[in-house]
Amino acid sequence: MKNNSKKFTKKIISGKYKGKILKIPSKRSTRSSKTIVLESFFNTLQFDIVDATFVEVFAGSGSIGLEALSRGAKKIYFMEKDRDALVILKKNIAQMEPSACEVYAGDSFTNIDAVIKSIKKRDEKAYIYIDPPFSVREGMEDVYDKMLSLIVHLPKEAVKMLIIEHMTGLELPTDINSFKLKKSKKFGNTTLTYYM
Repeated sequence: MKNNSKKFTKKIISGKYKGKILKIPSKRSTRSSKTIVLESFFNTLQFDIVDATFVEVFAGSGSIGLEALSRGAKKIYFMEKDRDALVILKKNIAQMEPSACEVYAGDSFTNIDAVIKSIKKRDEKAYIYIDPPFSVREGMEDVYDKMLSLIVHLPKEAVKMLIIEHMTGLELPTDINSFKLKKSKKFGNTTLTYYM
């Protein structure tokens, strides 16, 4: 009998772990960021990512945070709720640099406080990448409202840059508390919006 359980994978694009294969959860539980989106994002950051602190909210497989690690970021915080995704995330971290990574399992909207506390304790500023499930998913209708509420409560002194990966067509405000919209870039039905 033919095995139809296709394995989902993607590769690290650049840096010291270039070519390393990451597992990604099935499309049912999470949505993996497109390679073109990742490349554009890391081209924007260029060398700023070296020695940086990076937070991946709604991490899934951790492909964005692990790409940042491969390109020289020194500390990565991953936040993920889905159990299957967490198993895969931990396996992906294990084949790279576990000592540089911290995983916060559970609700990102709750765990963000603990992550920010850790960043402030280290006297760092972090790049915070927020990639919530698209609001068209069942049970996620208010995810963007909750995301904006999360951002409003982020202390400016702990944030170097905010990056939101969201559905194209979603109008985000020019200012979210003290964060100002710097630019947006569209990739089909996905858009990256940057705040500082």
